[in-house]
Amino acid sequence: MPQPHRPTRPARPPQRTPRPGGPVRRRADRPRWGVRIAAGLALVVLGSGAVGHAVMTGLDTGIERVDPFKDMKNRPQAGHGVNFLLVGTDGREKITAEEKREYRLGGAPCHCTDTIMLVHISADKERASVVSLPRDSYAEVPAHRDLVSGKAHRAHPVKLNAAYAEGGPNLTVRTVENMTRVKIDHYLEVDFTSFMKTVDAVGGVEICTAKTMRDPNTGLDLLPGTHRLTGGQALQYVRSRHVDGASDIGRMQRQQRFVAALIHRSTDSGVLLNPVKFKQVSSTLLGSVRADKNFGSEQMLALGQAMRGFTPSSSEFASVPIGDPAFPVKGIGSTVKWDEPKAAKLFEALRQDRPLAPAPADRPAGHQRPAAVAVDVAPQHVRVRVENGTRIDGLGGRVDAALRATGFDTTRAPGNGASRDVKRTVVSYDPRWDRSARTVATALPGSQLRAVPGQGRTVVVIAGADFRKVVAVRPEDPYQSGGGPSVITGDQVVCGG
Repeated sequence: MPQPHRPTRPARPPQRTPRPGGPVRRRADRPRWGVRIAAGLALVVLGSGAVGHAVMTGLDTGIERVDPFKDMKNRPQAGHGVNFLLVGTDGREKITAEEKREYRLGGAPCHCTDTIMLVHISADKERASVVSLPRDSYAEVPAHRDLVSGKAHRAHPVKLNAAYAEGGPNLTVRTVENMTRVKIDHYLEVDFTSFMKTVDAVGGVEICTAKTMRDPNTGLDLLPGTHRLTGGQALQYVRSRHVDGASDIGRMQRQQRFVAALIHRSTDSGVLLNPVKFKQVSSTLLGSVRADKNFGSEQMLALGQAMRGFTPSSSEFASVPIGDPAFPVKGIGSTVKWDEPKAAKLFEALRQDRPLAPAPADRPAGHQRPAAVAVDVAPQHVRVRVENGTRIDGLGGRVDAALRATGFDTTRAPGNGASRDVKRTVVSYDPRWDRSARTVATALPGSQLRAVPGQGRTVVVIAGADFRKVVAVRPEDPYQSGGGPSVITGDQVVCGG
């Protein structure tokens, strides 16, 4: 639902990452894109087997090392395959002042984790499953001792990204393992000050857009069609959160789309087969990586040799299913509460080394999706409140139930409208969420749209006497398909895929 939230390494600025437990500077609209792109770049590195041992050796010598697994006890049982925890920060120390102005990178970085991902490489090295963990997820950090002050803390609730601020990589790993019951094998932390150069090193990345995409906050301005994005444009694309009403959810989908496109570009352009080009790309990436001590060139080479046939179709992307996108917690504020049963199934698939979504051949015999009208925004991403605009008893409840059965996130608490003589059903909406409103209107044939500036993200349906039924709708974008965790393979979203 919408939510408006190396061979030689250059010297690292002394305040690149604050000490765990130290103060964290926050901005209302800082980039929240780091680790999702880390996933794509990491998979590029992991697919490097064809370039050989000579090129790989030594690339890890400048990686800054951390010990995220120190003194950890009662860890989940190891499953099959390899699990990486990818953590991204918003460092931008090596981006020039001119680039900061051009790509709207003003303000100080918070030096904290913006987003977190689990990347699972299957035991047969033929599949990579990438699961996004929302940064504002409701989490409970286990009891721990502050690494700087030594102060003991009891287990307590936080937003997931706060685990890093309180206890660094170690507490972050412990918290994620407790939440998912997935054992983490390797930890990678990426600072994307070199993001633009990395994208430029592969010759840019091709992105397809169905509609105009403009965001004054980042400077993004793309017309419908196919675009080869430079590093700076790619940065705008993955940071933007004001191009539609889907906000962070929409941005997350664009970031995953970009990862798939990056994988496609890297495998299709021959980067992984060109030792000089590969070393240039890898050195740029690894110049901003912190990793556990057991992750190095030997591990990258072993994985890469097994993944020579890796393509976009080998990758699948999912986000943790959300139960309540605005779960209030005293002293913390609004958090993202997972749908526990669906999330448990998702992480069980990772532990069992299974694909996150069954192939079409695995569906029950005779199973078909009901005919539905294509819309811009998936109904589960649209919050709806229903009002009865007539004197027909129970009409509001019937409309609410029908919309909810179609997939909309209704309040389940319909009320009476200001007027009880509404002839034609009205869809009232804030212009900032016009795409969500059009999705609702499509599901209510004959309804009329009414813009109400300042109404907020919730779309209000005033049921009129003309109401007959709710029409099934489906997202035009395959990224938004519902029915459990939204899972998409990379080849389904790359241009021409």
